[in-house]
Amino acid sequence: MSNRQLLPPCDVNLSISAMIPVPHHEVLTNRRDFLRRGGAGFGALALSYLLGENPLSAALGDEGGQAGSPMSAKLAHRMGKAKSVIFLFMEGGPSHLDTFDPKPLLRELQGKELPPSFGQVITAMGESRAPLLADKREWKQHGQSGMWISDWLPHTAKVADELCVIRSCVSDGINHAGGVCQMNTGSIFGGRPSLGSWVNYGLGTQNQNLPAFVVLKDSDSQVVNGVRNWGSGFMPAVYQGVQFDPDGTPIANLMTPKGISDQRQRAKLNFLSKMNGHYGESRTDNSQLDARIKAYELAFRMQAEAPETVDLAKESEATKKLYGLDDPKTATFGRNCLLARRLVERGVRFVQLYSGAGSRWDAHNKIEDNHSKYFGQTDKPIAGLIMDLKSRGLLDETLIIWGGEFGRTPMSEGGDGRDHNPTGFTMWMAGGGIKGGQVIGSTDELGLRAVDQKMHVHDLHATILHLMGVDHTRLIYKYKGRPERIDQNEGHAFTKMQMA
Repeated sequence: MSNRQLLPPCDVNLSISAMIPVPHHEVLTNRRDFLRRGGAGFGALALSYLLGENPLSAALGDEGGQAGSPMSAKLAHRMGKAKSVIFLFMEGGPSHLDTFDPKPLLRELQGKELPPSFGQVITAMGESRAPLLADKREWKQHGQSGMWISDWLPHTAKVADELCVIRSCVSDGINHAGGVCQMNTGSIFGGRPSLGSWVNYGLGTQNQNLPAFVVLKDSDSQVVNGVRNWGSGFMPAVYQGVQFDPDGTPIANLMTPKGISDQRQRAKLNFLSKMNGHYGESRTDNSQLDARIKAYELAFRMQAEAPETVDLAKESEATKKLYGLDDPKTATFGRNCLLARRLVERGVRFVQLYSGAGSRWDAHNKIEDNHSKYFGQTDKPIAGLIMDLKSRGLLDETLIIWGGEFGRTPMSEGGDGRDHNPTGFTMWMAGGGIKGGQVIGSTDELGLRAVDQKMHVHDLHATILHLMGVDHTRLIYKYKGRPERIDQNEGHAFTKMQMA
């Protein structure tokens, strides 16, 4: 038996009238009668195709949908507006104190020590007694909501009324390895499935010709912890993310070699699959082998759709400019944002974009130079992504998440930088049915700790699944006899946010 516990299917009520045949001597007067008459012929062919493509098929098969396909679309527990996720990950930890969470008291206490009432503070560098560091930003209220956003984000400020800013995020990761790992997998230790893998396991994909989980980086630098951030952990490897290259050819070796026909390649693939299948008969616990077989099949199907998907040349000049492709400073991240939009509109379930791969946002010193550089690269493309999705009617069904593994401390480091702060930081969400222009939670007067409506990483993950229609307490994978969940039995979906 499968060790996977699938989402419970919805009840399917069959129409009795649809089961009654139409006598051959009666004249067909409507389409329903025609389909009933043709049910044993061409109608059956159409029905089999529709059941293979329709998410309803998840309620009918052992693994949901096409036989032997764990990635077929599955029914959710409830109606959720969000169908896809785009996670904008600023690796290294952007400062909430200089972006979305202004603290006037920090300016008043500039250069002084943290008041004793805040207690002992342990950072990645040990106990901190460094003087407080005021921000140097110009703050304004934006949109009809009057949301406070600093001058580091002039383009994001234009879409303030689309944002749901969460100022009370909390993580357990005091360093980058633990923080990045937990934000991606729910644990500060490696080995667990990533959030994207849980989404794929729970919902499957709406497009069998593209990867369900795609990862895009802005450089060749390695993300902290590497591929474990988008790995499937103890789940079958088929649920893991697929990394696209950051250069002009996102998918290498995709095109069929010149002179090789589809028939020849299909025959070669069938032979390879037969050999792998024979080898795997006595190795049923090797999910890597099963994933490799399915990867060959996916690669073959991708040859028809993927080249068009990653071809940005067909986009209008206005769209390219919206994402900043006309500026070398914003072109790389803008290209990834535009590709993310093209992926989700073609049914890809989870897309994760990394900015500053290799913890480049980590501003222990010279935070002005550091954040000016990376906000300069990402601000316009991100705002362009939101505006483009909205103009195409895709924002309501696409959940965008922005943030890093933690925030920065109000205390200085190196005189002009900030240390890691996992006890209170900011992330934001947009789309996915969430009402924009709202602020959730708060930190204390200096932005050190979350004090109201705390949202731990476990809660964030549970909330993301909730917005996609999935009850995280029922999305279970049994591993070695233990029922595992993304939140490790500690998270709670935040259901108090206003929905559009």
